[in-house]
Amino acid sequence: MLSRLTRPQKVAGLAVPVAALLATAGLAPLPFSVAQPGMTADVLGENKGEQVITISGAPVRETSGQLRMTTIEATSPDTRVDLPDVIDSWFSTDRAVMPRDSVYPSGDSVTEIEQYNREQMEASQDEATRAALNYLDRADDGIEVTLELADVGGPSAGLLFSLGIVDKLSGDGSGGDLTGGRVVAGTGTIDEDGTVGPVGGVPLKTQAAKRDGATVFLVPRDECSDARAELPKGLRLIPVTTLKGAVDALVALEKGTGKVPAC
Repeated sequence: MLSRLTRPQKVAGLAVPVAALLATAGLAPLPFSVAQPGMTADVLGENKGEQVITISGAPVRETSGQLRMTTIEATSPDTRVDLPDVIDSWFSTDRAVMPRDSVYPSGDSVTEIEQYNREQMEASQDEATRAALNYLDRADDGIEVTLELADVGGPSAGLLFSLGIVDKLSGDGSGGDLTGGRVVAGTGTIDEDGTVGPVGGVPLKTQAAKRDGATVFLVPRDECSDARAELPKGLRLIPVTTLKGAVDALVALEKGTGKVPAC
């Protein structure tokens, strides 16, 4: 026969399985990565002794200010992440627990993941170059752009690459710099038509940006709420959806004219 447990009996009955589950979880590796703010790099300058953007076939402007792409650093795909690591990260503002599959493609080896990230970066660089030249209406001018960024993978620097190319070739269109002399940071993928896409890890990237001197952060509009969650004091968010919108916002900020979008 079946008996009906009272509520106190139900709670007592659950105590042992839950305790056993937590004990097991504490010993077993979990499918997570722990991430923290990573390096940033000024795409208008050098990184590890190499010019990030090199342009031939057209005059290049001298620029001031900085355009800093941002990254996160995550535990490697073969690093064991246990329950204490996860709990500790939950209570830390400069670390985040992320599903491993959101950081690395599921089921791939470390070598395959590194190759995938390199391919994503190369594709992003090509898209960023085309987006910038299309925006400037100079896609048929024979301009060659080389992008170098050591030890960074993935597509999330696309927007900053495009802005760097635009700044070096055209600036604000009237002799000034897109940055207005500021340290501007940001993140976002980009398509050759200039569409900016979301990237993930934005709260950690805003911390990296502030750490490295940025006062303005360009963020894909769909990630505004994530960016506000742990926003460092003194860092201004500007949401963007296109390369044109990003340029227009920076020009408006630089000249003090027009409305600058806000999250």
